[in-house]
Amino acid sequence: MAHVTGALPQFIPSPPINSFHIGPLDIHFYALGYIIGITLAILITRRRWRAIGGDPDVVNDIALWVVPAGIIGGRIYFDITTPDDIPHVWYGVFAVWTGGLGIWGGVALAAAVGVLRLRRLGISAGPFANAVAPALLVAQAIGRIGNYFNKELFGKPTTLPWGLEIPYAYRVQGGIPAQDLHFATFQPTFLYELIWDLALAAFLVWLGHHAKIKPWGLFALYVAGYSAFRIFEESVRIDSSEYFFGLRLNMYIAVIMTVVGFAWFIVAQRRPERPVVLRSPSRTASQASAAQAAADEAGPAAGDDPDDEDGEDSAGPPSADATGDSAGVSTARSEE
Repeated sequence: MAHVTGALPQFIPSPPINSFHIGPLDIHFYALGYIIGITLAILITRRRWRAIGGDPDVVNDIALWVVPAGIIGGRIYFDITTPDDIPHVWYGVFAVWTGGLGIWGGVALAAAVGVLRLRRLGISAGPFANAVAPALLVAQAIGRIGNYFNKELFGKPTTLPWGLEIPYAYRVQGGIPAQDLHFATFQPTFLYELIWDLALAAFLVWLGHHAKIKPWGLFALYVAGYSAFRIFEESVRIDSSEYFFGLRLNMYIAVIMTVVGFAWFIVAQRRPERPVVLRSPSRTASQASAAQAAADEAGPAAGDDPDDEDGEDSAGPPSADATGDSAGVSTARSEE
């Protein structure tokens, strides 16, 4: 037994690199993680949006707007809340590839831009928010892998076998307290968050299939659930942060957003059910016009009577699909 115990790892080693080269390009794992995470989020949202009757191509349209907004919002939040971590170069405030995106800032600006875009398309934002909530968590989880390569987002010193080894230079760079600089292994808080994000995403998917969740409900639980975990995470982290009255700034934000998220969920569930629009009326009308033009160009169908001046189909009246809303508005009850 002693031999087996001695064979167990004593810590998680830090990766020797944080980027790789392809020709003249320097590819950072942090940026690569976000690219993969965003791609997965789009694919997951397309699947979930299609499942409730939405047009999956709308997801691509929204992504073109919210992804840049999320990166900009996340970087603004980071620059405001952790100014000491901005690289000391002229482009430091923009250097997202070195790390530094605040989740709350990114989600807030992305959500605002997404709602505006959905309204412009004539689509209800609530059901879309429910569809995207688990996908956001998956993207965040993948992004946390980049924190491992950047040797950041670590917590208090620990001797646990899953403690993360942090080289001395990164301990100093991370702004941890001087009394902790002599420790070599720390709590891998990025790993804790990665596990929590995936677990919460799975729970939201399960809940959406087993309970009647109204528009914005799952998104509100995403806000509350993620923020609740951050209360724990902020109590463990010792990396660079702004402090107020002895607590990290993000601790206050986490508490506030947890309360806001749960309150939002309760309000969303108590709202009366209303019809929701899952497809863009303008897009559907354009598709219908294109289909009609193609049909006109093809000429009368084989079973039609070309001499029938009324233009009625000899097989009977038009189908329900053909006589539906001419604008192509798809409606559904207010549930996931």
